[in-house]
Amino acid sequence: MDLGLKNKVALVIASSQGLGKAVAKELVKEGAHVMLTSRSEDKLAEAKEELEALHAGKVAYFPCDITKVDDIQKLVARTHAVFGKIDILLNNAGGPPSGKFDSFSDEAWQQAFELNLLSYIRIIREVLPDLRKEGGRIVNIASISVKTPLPNLVLSNTFRNGIVGLSKTLADELAPDNILVNVVAPGKIATDRLKYLNEANAKAKELTVSEVDKASIAGIPLGRYGTPEEFAKAVVFLLSDANTYITGSTLYVDGGAVKAI
Repeated sequence: MDLGLKNKVALVIASSQGLGKAVAKELVKEGAHVMLTSRSEDKLAEAKEELEALHAGKVAYFPCDITKVDDIQKLVARTHAVFGKIDILLNNAGGPPSGKFDSFSDEAWQQAFELNLLSYIRIIREVLPDLRKEGGRIVNIASISVKTPLPNLVLSNTFRNGIVGLSKTLADELAPDNILVNVVAPGKIATDRLKYLNEANAKAKELTVSEVDKASIAGIPLGRYGTPEEFAKAVVFLLSDANTYITGSTLYVDGGAVKAI
């Protein structure tokens, strides 16, 4: 299948590692030009070198703290300067700390809001003028917590659902401009974030990480954690021209872990 991504320009947030980097890699494989961004310039440089070795789409990077408006504006301006346009946006951000409701101050709630919801709003606002020119694609990464709240993750459970509400609203508002907006909700994908959560869970329950892993995998019908590459392929389809009629949807990439209908 031709995904129609050759020479498309994609801005991929939080893309120096993990799920963001995996999506960027699949986009480059398909011939898209990708702007990478995160706070770590060293990791961005490493990711750029790895993706350029694919000898497909062009790759650039620009360091950015997505909780800062000025940084976001500079990122979009840099993408214009390098590639001349933006066709595709992947919104992504590292997850907030784990913990129960009583363990978080107002400051922690504000930080989670700014990183995991307000950043998406601000980035979309900056990119919209480009997408409105010829249509485009937005995918907002959330979590399966939007369907089934996860224990010890009250911050994530709260703000990830905000992403779904935002995306569903924008899908309706932006459809006349041929801008398709979807959410992809990862389950347990083998990343550093999952390792952190399993370690925190093990500490809270006084178990070994191996015991937590075993119990976690037991709840996944496919019997294993997902890979970043598997997740990325699903995202890239939604970001591509092969997707022409899916908008306002939330796709769960979870190995069947969510039991709700």
